[in-house]
Amino acid sequence: MMVGEQPGDQEDLQGHPFVGPAGRELDKALAGAGLDRGKVYITNVVKHFKNEPRGKRRLHKRPNRYEVDRCRWWLDQEMSLVKPDLILALGATAAQLLMGKTVVLSRLRGQVLQMPDGHRAMVTTHPSSILRMPDQESRHQARAALVEDLKAAVRAAASS
Repeated sequence: MMVGEQPGDQEDLQGHPFVGPAGRELDKALAGAGLDRGKVYITNVVKHFKNEPRGKRRLHKRPNRYEVDRCRWWLDQEMSLVKPDLILALGATAAQLLMGKTVVLSRLRGQVLQMPDGHRAMVTTHPSSILRMPDQESRHQARAALVEDLKAAVRAAASS
């Protein structure tokens, strides 16, 4: 199971997680790790797209603690139905909610963690972070790191 922060503009319009630019990055990383997207349950912590209108565009706005807490019920229901062997948090917001504390992704990447509710989890960067890299080489490195995290998550899930 993979958990991101919140839907983006395209996800909100289409009603499915990770179908916009960040979803295309996730698809590239999944392919690089040899994973079939159809075999992974993908969702978001927050179920609505919080945004700030700028002309004709709707720009992402980080959800606040109240919004994250209000949506926790849905995520708990998804986890109880999916019964994941491992939950991979995509980004700091998802990691913080799942772990119940502030998480430094760079320190915890690649480690299997125990969530307060007993689930096993790992953390990685959100695929949208690749889109914000300043140049092609940085994007390539960030994508390769995400692929390695996905491979590590597969190994960890298989060892449960």
